[in-house]
Amino acid sequence: MKYVDEFRDGEVALKLAATIAVEVRPDRRYNFMEFCGGHTHAISRYGVQDLLPANVRMIHGPGCPVCVLPIGRIDLAIRLALEDGVILCTYADTLRVPASGGLSLMKAKALVDKTRGDIRMVYAVTDALKIARDNPDREVVFFAIGFETTTPPTAVAIKQARAEGLKNFSVLCCHVLTPSAIMNILESPEVRELGSVPLDGFIGPAHVSTVIGSRPYEFFAEEYRKPVVIAGFEPLDVMQAILMLVRQVNEGRAEVENEFTRAVTPEGNLKAQALVSEVFELRRGFEWRGLGVVPYSALRIREPYAEFDAERRYRLEYRPAPDNKACECGAILRGVKRPIDCKLFGTVCTPDTPMGSCMVSSEGACAAHYTYGRHKDAELDHA
Repeated sequence: MKYVDEFRDGEVALKLAATIAVEVRPDRRYNFMEFCGGHTHAISRYGVQDLLPANVRMIHGPGCPVCVLPIGRIDLAIRLALEDGVILCTYADTLRVPASGGLSLMKAKALVDKTRGDIRMVYAVTDALKIARDNPDREVVFFAIGFETTTPPTAVAIKQARAEGLKNFSVLCCHVLTPSAIMNILESPEVRELGSVPLDGFIGPAHVSTVIGSRPYEFFAEEYRKPVVIAGFEPLDVMQAILMLVRQVNEGRAEVENEFTRAVTPEGNLKAQALVSEVFELRRGFEWRGLGVVPYSALRIREPYAEFDAERRYRLEYRPAPDNKACECGAILRGVKRPIDCKLFGTVCTPDTPMGSCMVSSEGACAAHYTYGRHKDAELDHA
């Protein structure tokens, strides 16, 4: 298939749905987690769940980088702008995530004294570099978030800043790692508090896997006996991955399979991996929203590039902050609850007035359900 439309062909989707229905065993349930927010949106937008048998359930995972960012990290970014007077640059969705004291970066932007600090939305880390070049007398901090996909550009920017001698540029690094989150979901003690859900397999992320390859997932297949199928973002990609997972479960296999062969290789992007390894190293622990502190699940800037580390430069001390008690984002990110299980969903909490990160991000599960009309499921469930 050459064109995107061919991966959205309705007739092919119906044939795949029919094949899945034939191969699914009526005497068991199939619980599959799609880790990536892009898959969550494809499932909601194209009604993939509606095409599946009732005993095949898709569960949303923590594959949204804005959603898993804990309040304490947003608080650090706000402090940099309000107290340290930096020009803080970050992506649009990050600006809207609720933080402590009823603030967000967007609300803090209205409070900041622009003669000392500022908060700006950027499309890429290169925009932050340009702002640093254009404002040599101001400190510029890039608030870097994201999984393995967005980490290489941050590494390139840090190397570029050193090569240019940009002394007024630094990075607040909040890059996190996909495999660690999957492991946490499978074995974390926090399930006692938030609950657990039986998982029969995973749809592996697409963009992340173009960087890290398919090999890192082999551990989960072997150690936890959970099949993983890496899939592209189009609806037919997702449906083909579901069929492949069903077949693995039926045959008692637990392997890593790659549906997204047009972009993902076993070894991944070795050049990008080398860049990341040169500039970053593992943190011993990092807090994720909904998952708690996950060991070795995030990156920090290595000592040779310490001058570009905002945490070191401004002596930032991380303090965890509690989520809104009424918000179910944590349980939704773990796959324990659905968006419609949250009392705030679709009423107090909407994309225009988000109470939690899952409704803020364009990749969030709550935003997907609301945007594509899945909030109407709540009316049916409570009718």
